[in-house]
Amino acid sequence: MRKVFVSSLLIYCFIVLSIFCVSNLSAQPMELKGVSFLPKDHRLCAMIQVWIDKVNAELKESLKVTWLGGPEVMPPFEQPEAVRKGIFQIGFLPAAYYTGILPEGDTISLSKYDFKKEREKGGVWDYFVDRHKKINMMPLGTWLYDPFYLYVKKEVKGIEDLKGLKMRTAAKYDKMMLKLGMVPVTVQFGETYTALQRGVVEGFGWPTIGPREWGWLEYVKNVIDIPFYARQNTFVLVNLDVWNKLPKSVQDKLLSLTVKYETEMKAYFEREIDKEKKEMEKLGVKRIQFPVADAKKYVDTANDAFLEDLEKKVPGEVKTLKKLMGY
Repeated sequence: MRKVFVSSLLIYCFIVLSIFCVSNLSAQPMELKGVSFLPKDHRLCAMIQVWIDKVNAELKESLKVTWLGGPEVMPPFEQPEAVRKGIFQIGFLPAAYYTGILPEGDTISLSKYDFKKEREKGGVWDYFVDRHKKINMMPLGTWLYDPFYLYVKKEVKGIEDLKGLKMRTAAKYDKMMLKLGMVPVTVQFGETYTALQRGVVEGFGWPTIGPREWGWLEYVKNVIDIPFYARQNTFVLVNLDVWNKLPKSVQDKLLSLTVKYETEMKAYFEREIDKEKKEMEKLGVKRIQFPVADAKKYVDTANDAFLEDLEKKVPGEVKTLKKLMGY
């Protein structure tokens, strides 16, 4: 009888322990593994970890975000598809890297509105959320602010002086360069310094942060001080299947947290950009202004080139996009 009692007690304890373990396991936060198109130590990625820390602190009971790395984890242009398929659950990526499956995604760069205005109900942010869902992604917000500029070797005074200049290009602005009469030249990122040194190119397009550190400003001492594509296209993207599995309360908290973060993120980069401009000035870099008419034509050309290309790819979306973005 005693043996039966002991055996029953052991079985009971085993069942209770099993239930406790299962319950404890189910209480573990869901881990979302992320990847970025730039290395983790890149200055432009400075605010990614800030967002992750906020998420992990405020949602520690239900969610944990782990940033695995950048190009060393997976080639950047392969990352969007990996997020779409759920190989990574989060991507810190630019929309320009997946225009093949969502051409209109990159158009966010043309938005004339601030983050708050964009997120008004039925506004441009809702539009981009809806479009991203079609490629199995959920954009939560933006993690970078740094408008684009053109940097040139020679001192130019207006639109006409840009014609014929050989410029290191990228998909982001090659159409703009062509429309301005420039000559886009494809140069790998790591070969840009040598290309500038040897005169293969006479300038390049880039935001403020970066060129000084890479040595590009040794050969290029002029910046056309007219920002274009000022609204960055870099999104925090979550795999949609994963997003849909999150409790509504967690989704709401993530979105609320990200909205507040965007203001802090932009303020941080505005301070860094101001510091960087002062460092450029120490190197003798000149900031060039165009006459008012030329400055307007310059920005209009950048926007028109973008929209004209989009008209060829998704003609039915351009009218809607222009309206939503303030055109």
